[in-house]
Formats: sequence, C-alpha cells, structure tokens
Amino acid sequence: MAFSVAVLAGGMLAATPVQAAAPVPVPGQPYGTITSTTGLNERAYPSTDSPVRSTLTHNTKAGLRCKVRAQRINGSDTWYLLRDRPTWVHGSHVSNTGNVPFCREVTHTPAQENAAPVVRAAEG
Repeated sequence: MAFSVAVLAGGMLAATPVQAAAPVPVPGQPYGTITSTTGLNERAYPSTDSPVRSTLTHNTKAGLRCKVRAQRINGSDTWYLLRDRPTWVHGSHVSNTGNVPFCREVTHTPAQENAAPVVRAAEG
C-alpha cells in the first residue's frame, strides 16, 4: 500500500506545468469588441448585398476608423470601417470603446464591389 502511494506522489511531482496563453493585444481607441457568438462578417461595403471578405470571431477586438449610417439591421443602421483593412462590419454586433467619428465621404459603384471602398476618414 505504501508503495502505490509513493508511485502516485512521484507521478504528480513529474507533471509538467501548464503555461498561460499569451495575452491578445488590444488595439488603440477607438476599437470594437465583437459581441456576436457566431462571429461577424466583414464586407466590402456597408450592406449585406456586399461580398463577405472575412469573418471576425466572438470577443475579437478590432480597430475602428469611422462609421456611416447605411442598411438597417436589428434596429441599427451603423456600420464601422475597420482601421487596418478596407472592410465594414455592422454595428449591431459591435461594442465600441472610444469615440468613432463619422466618415466624411464614402463612394461606391458596382465596379468597386470587389475592390477596396474609397473612404476619407474624418480628421482629429
């Protein structure tokens, strides 16, 4: 009996420690946290008629460049342009931190559907 306790204790001492995951960096303000548990589509322009370019997963933090009023979904007509790439996400599934300015100008033509949207963000 004493032998089996010693073996179990020795096995527990030899266990390797669990390493903590590296912290995920938080972008500078303004940024948004994705609240949809199923993820959120990034689109070429602010409409569900626009092609999906990528998807952000739940709790992802993404830098926000500016916002526009466009297609209404779930009672919200706010769409955010991401800071580091030319894609849009709908505001009903984004909890933003910081002041997100309105975009000064957004132009779109059918020829731009697969190209980056032309946007001039508000200064300041």
